[in-house]
Amino acid sequence: MKRLSMVLVAALGVAGCAQSYQPVVDTKGVDSARYQQDLYECRQYAEQTSPAGDAAVGAVAGAAGGAALGAIVGAFTGSAGTGAAIGAATGGTVGVAGGATKGINDQQTIINNCLRGRGYSVLN
Repeated sequence: MKRLSMVLVAALGVAGCAQSYQPVVDTKGVDSARYQQDLYECRQYAEQTSPAGDAAVGAVAGAAGGAALGAIVGAFTGSAGTGAAIGAATGGTVGVAGGATKGINDQQTIINNCLRGRGYSVLN
């Protein structure tokens, strides 16, 4: 239940990231209205990827890996169950953060590539 709560919080935290991302673009000689329309359309493409989904996948993978490592370490200290629980919680938390970061970076890359494809000079 604790891991599910972490995933939900991460999902809410990364929802709409593409809509708030503001790329740095050289706008010299660019029609501002056309740029805003293109940026809107590129953001729509980026919304097709899911940082929340990446966060959920990261949480599950991190929890599984953490539990396995924790059980191994715990076996040497006399408490494999406790080690697995601590490892799962830690791994799940790290996985959520890593997955969300990857998803956000993917969205930003999509927006930048989309704008470049439309002829804009994206500086970041």
